[in-house]
Amino acid sequence: MSTEIKRRIFLKRSLAAGTVGVAAAAGLLAPQRVLAAWNKEAFEAKELPAALNALLGSSDMADSADITVKAPDIAENGAVVPITVETGMEGVESISIIASNNPVPLVANFVMGTGATGFVSTRIKMGKTGDVLGVVKAGGKLHSAKKEVKVTIGGCGG
Repeated sequence: MSTEIKRRIFLKRSLAAGTVGVAAAAGLLAPQRVLAAWNKEAFEAKELPAALNALLGSSDMADSADITVKAPDIAENGAVVPITVETGMEGVESISIIASNNPVPLVANFVMGTGATGFVSTRIKMGKTGDVLGVVKAGGKLHSAKKEVKVTIGGCGG
């Protein structure tokens, strides 16, 4: 590579870094505004009631036929278990996914915007066989449904 090309690359990168610095100083780039809030206490809780209390303010759930938890009956690899939680309830505020036998049961929480459809789909890790709960917060109350998933190879260090 010639000296002229190296100099041009250096100048382009310096200009790009300077532009990002000016934008950040002007308040145009504010990473803390776009990063999702993380409830450390809830996601590190070892017990389900503590996780729900920290995350949703209550652990009182009512079983609901209006929630569907789709998951495989047998997960051959606990490191990649596809999960879908769906509901037709009105006013869904959030949907949480819990793997009851994981060392840390709260796996995910999705905060829904106004008018959002009550549907989430993701892949989770499961350490061993257990129930997967879908917890839907709607109208200030918690509703849940569960599905047992048998894990043949654990994904949480098992």
